[in-house]
Amino acid sequence: MGEPLIIEDKKIYPGENKIIDLQIARLTSGTWIDMPVYVYRSKKPGPVLLFMGGLHGDEVNGVEIVRRLIVEKTLEKLHCGSVLAIPILNVFGFLNFSRDVTDGKDVNRSFPGSASGSLASRVAYRFTNDILPVIDVGIDFHTGGGRRTNYPQVRFWQEDKKAEEMAQAFGVKYLLHSKLIPKSFRYQAAKMRKPIVVYEGGESLRFDEFAIEEGIKGAKRVLQHFNMKEEYILPETEPLLFSKSSWIRAKRSGMFRLFARSGDKVFRNKLLGIINDPYNQYEIKVYAHKSGHIIGHNNSPVVYQGDPLFHIGLL
Repeated sequence: MGEPLIIEDKKIYPGENKIIDLQIARLTSGTWIDMPVYVYRSKKPGPVLLFMGGLHGDEVNGVEIVRRLIVEKTLEKLHCGSVLAIPILNVFGFLNFSRDVTDGKDVNRSFPGSASGSLASRVAYRFTNDILPVIDVGIDFHTGGGRRTNYPQVRFWQEDKKAEEMAQAFGVKYLLHSKLIPKSFRYQAAKMRKPIVVYEGGESLRFDEFAIEEGIKGAKRVLQHFNMKEEYILPETEPLLFSKSSWIRAKRSGMFRLFARSGDKVFRNKLLGIINDPYNQYEIKVYAHKSGHIIGHNNSPVVYQGDPLFHIGLL
């Protein structure tokens, strides 16, 4: 029959598909909150691949990408290996339209977590002890923060060559070196030698069909990369790899008008937008401080001094 995958105390044998409900904690009403984990196993051995969304509860594009991979049966009938699909890791944040859990803490700064710690720490603990040990590699689907959109991009730690291979296989336009942050999911996974890449696309609390479709196509390419599926969607362009990036921030508070958007190539001193005060007392022009590509921008019509406006990828 082959060796089973064991998640919590449940066994999933080769050739089986199961949904495992991990109990996380209770709501104030006493209702248990579960984290469903969809498990798909081929009869043939191969890598165990994680697709995960909703580490930040308001980042709905990642949730939708994983949901569609499940509902469209993309993860069934694998040629080899196994897939774990988790649409929502941070169920509490999702229920409250929030990036964080109800105690205001970021799950992605709470790893490896504690069984007796804060709510964020408990969520991280369950994931660290029940999911990370059984996977080999993974893709963590994210979006931009509040009122900020990210052009579809994949981020990886440059010292992790297997993560770089996955990032290249994903096949989106932009790739970005991204350092590991202590207590983050990627940091903990790297300590356990589990390569993880992060897909970023769209804006929190707003569906972006382009970002969703790019995420789905990238996931399918990665499945093909590991010989788990034969379907292959060619990338439209050769990926650009940015070794670093830089933010352009607002020099004054006011009303912000965009003249450039994510995905645009820009040159130094190009006019990207204008900040006006509501009473026409001043006008601040926003210029590109370096040449590069806009990989993220602020959608808010009102900004404060110091707010990030444009994220520039630098070759």
